[in-house]
Amino acid sequence: MLEIVKTADGSNTIFNSEVGEHYHSKHGAAQESRHVFIKAGLSYFLENNSAATSVSILEVGFGTGLNFLLSADFCVDKGIMLDYTGIEAYPLSLEMITQTGYDQYVSQQLWQKFIADYESVFISPIELIPNRKLQIAICKLLDFTSKQQYDIIYFDAFAVAHQPEMWDEASISHTIQFLKPGGVFVTYAITGNLKRALKALGCKVEKAPGAPGKREMLRAVKM
Repeated sequence: MLEIVKTADGSNTIFNSEVGEHYHSKHGAAQESRHVFIKAGLSYFLENNSAATSVSILEVGFGTGLNFLLSADFCVDKGIMLDYTGIEAYPLSLEMITQTGYDQYVSQQLWQKFIADYESVFISPIELIPNRKLQIAICKLLDFTSKQQYDIIYFDAFAVAHQPEMWDEASISHTIQFLKPGGVFVTYAITGNLKRALKALGCKVEKAPGAPGKREMLRAVKM
């Protein structure tokens, strides 16, 4: 059901034959993650909040952990504290995670702690490396609850063609309630329904250049 697949930039992703979808773009897994989530999300937020010394991120669709790993590595490089929560209804096994080869994109310290504590973060938040904390909520999106609000939301669910329930108004509304005013929502996708839903929820929506293989992506700021 799950198969490691090499993408166009040399990085690996996983193909889920049951869903009929790759976890990352086949045009480049690492390339897509850096473009959509690090550059258009995390870096964008920090550039517009230059006094920030910490950042909180909620990821819908934790998957392989690539977005977390690149975000944590970026925050270490920039001296930014990180509080990261992933939502994942069907977490990958530790064995599958270790086969991704993502150790080549981040520090060995971060990778080794991620692997060592991967199953423990399902139970409670863990500071994997100083000032960079991770927790993974094993639940469906609509079942996720938290008193915390986040600076950034990475929306990385499978495509609407394969998982339409993740992109409907109820799911987007549920997600946006966890975003702080001034917070940034980013996703690789852009559809008319998604834009309308976000605008109705009080977000300023903009198109941004997409990662290779996609002409455009969407970024929204909660007003």
